[in-house]
Amino acid sequence: MIDNLSQLTQQAIAEFKKALAQPMDPAQLKKAGVTQATGLVAYDLQAPAKNLVPVLTPIRNRTPRVSGGGGTSTNWKAVTGINTAGLRGFVPEGERNGVITTAVQDKSAPYRTLGLEDSITFEAERAAVGFEDIRSTQAQRLLWATMIEEELADLGGNYSVALGTPTAPTVTVENSGGSIGAGTYNVIVVALTLYGYLASSLTNGVVGQVSVTPASGGSAFTYGGGSSNKSQATSTGALTGSTNVIKAKVTPVPGAVAYAWYVGTSGSELLQAITTINSVVLTSLVESERQNASAITADNSRNLLSYDGILYQAWADNSGAYIKNMATGTPGIGTALSASGDGGITEINEMFRWMWDNYRLSPTRIYVNAQEADNITKKVLEATAAQIPYVTGMEFTAGMRVKSLLNRFAMGVAPEVPLEIHPNLPPGTLVAVTEQLPYPINGVPNVMEMRLRQDYYQIEWPQRTRKYESGVYFDGVFAHYFPPSIGIITNIGNG
Repeated sequence: MIDNLSQLTQQAIAEFKKALAQPMDPAQLKKAGVTQATGLVAYDLQAPAKNLVPVLTPIRNRTPRVSGGGGTSTNWKAVTGINTAGLRGFVPEGERNGVITTAVQDKSAPYRTLGLEDSITFEAERAAVGFEDIRSTQAQRLLWATMIEEELADLGGNYSVALGTPTAPTVTVENSGGSIGAGTYNVIVVALTLYGYLASSLTNGVVGQVSVTPASGGSAFTYGGGSSNKSQATSTGALTGSTNVIKAKVTPVPGAVAYAWYVGTSGSELLQAITTINSVVLTSLVESERQNASAITADNSRNLLSYDGILYQAWADNSGAYIKNMATGTPGIGTALSASGDGGITEINEMFRWMWDNYRLSPTRIYVNAQEADNITKKVLEATAAQIPYVTGMEFTAGMRVKSLLNRFAMGVAPEVPLEIHPNLPPGTLVAVTEQLPYPINGVPNVMEMRLRQDYYQIEWPQRTRKYESGVYFDGVFAHYFPPSIGIITNIGNG
């Protein structure tokens, strides 16, 4: 700082002249002052957080929840036949008839515990002040997550059905139409349960044994991720040229809703496709950054911590349920459901007829994937009686979806069986359920129920660190008292 002009040095005067010779860019002058870019602005954060996660649990919502009677499992006796020897009722004068034979089976289902955990740090709680009560909203979201997990278990939990090892695939090749180069390739297949299908992807591979470290820090536990062992390899033989196509099919595996296909040269068989039918067509091969078939070393299809859901109650040995595998058909395309020509679906009508002929009952609901809902609608509309349903004046609402199918194989008035899209069913599989039995005094108020030693409960764990730790659990089992009332059609092609 200077007090008078006499204190100016020649250097200072030279710098002053230099500055005058280089005036500031006018564009820079316009940036002077405070603008929004300065950052002195408020933050319009809407509270609380918006929960944009679908909580779709139709089976869980419709399944009655009843109290269990303690013990380690729920047990019951099923009377599966009366007068099974077919004794006729006529007798001579004054005589009594013989004694009928009654068929009884002992049934049981062990109780299981299902739940999930979450935690909130002290800092996270303080940082959320004024935004939301994060501990209460966390509890709500944890409950939703547990409900979604229960829905998946009620549909596809698998304790009983081992997929084992698929048969070696049948392989054919074509020398045009693709971009597979010369070489000799092996084809290997792995079957997937519903859990396995939902957990697997081309990027992350097929899930085998899953290891979980408890939130308590205790010993890790494991469970099967829903995949079979890998099949034996089938060779394509030596291919020449650079336009080859590989086609493969495998015998359907009971309990499988999808198949993972590994193809490559010997020792480098990489995951190439996951299909919901028992065949595949490959016009090109990925040669890196995919799971190698060598990662699959055992059958991990069962979860021994789980209970059986609807699908695996039906797929269990000697369940009596209706199971139909659609024919293999054209590799990569499969066999689609077919229109009956009278507004119905041939394969579903066959299921209706079988259930009536064998058990005198009708399903009350059919769950499908969106693919099947669309395809069923298209096929139903092939009937000549199909019309656009809503017409008002000169305008109409276009677009149709079948909401139910008429079951003409039932007593009295033919019932309408609702057709519902389920969020967890994969393409290629549909399942029919029966929620009431038309049998008098049958002792089965609920055909299927969640039998509980304890329904949903939340635990706030003792603090070990500067975190609030909590879990939401229930203790029970999905009990299905009459698996013959279930119907499954699977291996359905898209068309």
